Amino acid sequence: MWKDFKKFALKGNVIDLAVAVIIGAAFGKIVTSLVNDIIMPPLGLVLGKVDFTELYINLGSKSYTSLAQAKAAGAPTINFGVFLNNIIQFLIIAFSIFIVIKQLDRFKKKEEKVKVEKKCPYCYTNISIEATRCPHCTSVLEE
Repeated sequence: MWKDFKKFALKGNVIDLAVAVIIGAAFGKIVTSLVNDIIMPPLGLVLGKVDFTELYINLGSKSYTSLAQAKAAGAPTINFGVFLNNIIQFLIIAFSIFIVIKQLDRFKKKEEKVKVEKKCPYCYTNISIEATRCPHCTSVLEE
C-alpha cells in the first residue's frame, strides 16, 4: 500500500496540482489585498466616503454604529458590503485566469491535421488516402 501511495503522490499531475493550489492561494491573497486596499477605498470615496466592509443590514432590535459593534454584541446581520467585496474579488480572479488561459492557448502549437483517410464514395467506408481501389467494395476510386 505504501508503494502505491508513493507512486501516486510522486506522479507529475499530483505535484503540479499541489503547486497550482499553493500559487492559487497566494494569488487569492494578492487579489484580496488589491480589492480591499486599492480598489474599494477610492470607489468608496467617490460614492460618498463609504467603507464597503461596513455596509450591513441589522436584523436585531438594537442599533449599532458599526459592523464590528454588531458582531461583538452577537446581533444578526446581513453583511452585503463584504459580499460586494467578494464579488469583485471573484471577477478579478476570473478575468485574470481568462487572460492567462488565452495567452497559453496563443502559445500552444497548433497541430495541423494531416488527412490520412478518405471515404469511399460507393460504400462510405474509411480507407487510406493513398488507395486507388476500395479494399471493401473493390470500386476504382477517382483521384
